[in-house]
Amino acid sequence: MSHPFKRKIPIKNALLIIDIQEKIIAPIKNKDSIIKNIQKLLNAYQILDEDIFVSEQNPLKLGKTIPTLLPKISFNKIQKMNFSLASNKDFLDELNNKKITNLIVCGFETHICIMQSVLEFLQKGYKVLVICDAMGSRNSLDHEISLQRMINEGAIISTTESIIFEICKTSDRKEFREIRNIIKN
Repeated sequence: MSHPFKRKIPIKNALLIIDIQEKIIAPIKNKDSIIKNIQKLLNAYQILDEDIFVSEQNPLKLGKTIPTLLPKISFNKIQKMNFSLASNKDFLDELNNKKITNLIVCGFETHICIMQSVLEFLQKGYKVLVICDAMGSRNSLDHEISLQRMINEGAIISTTESIIFEICKTSDRKEFREIRNIIKN
């Protein structure tokens, strides 16, 4: 008989910042608010020393990641041609080597690269949290419908502030004051 408090595999998070490139985000109406939330996530992750990955879709044609949204600490950049980040074998190997279980996803565009990545990550057994106020599409209907589809397939929806506090876990942490300042600003 198994014990009801059986030990689980430790949870290890990673922040995935998907395709924050100028040519991709230029036509998105509420991009300033989304970018501000991505910056908050990035700042919190850097303070809490969590893993950060940045992807770039076809950087030769669509340009590089906006420089202000590149982490100041070590991170991995994945250049891709496939819409799904989850089809990159080297990236999957790295997630496996680092024993990452949970993926916190933000970026652009919700209905293309984000949705295809999330659906494939879910199929591969990852827990995926989509940060709905830190992602967007050119068309709000595309954004809303793809959020619904990801949720229906098993993704968990959250917001920037909620996930930052969830990862921080307690106000007793020495980093909490810095985290609180990120949220306030």
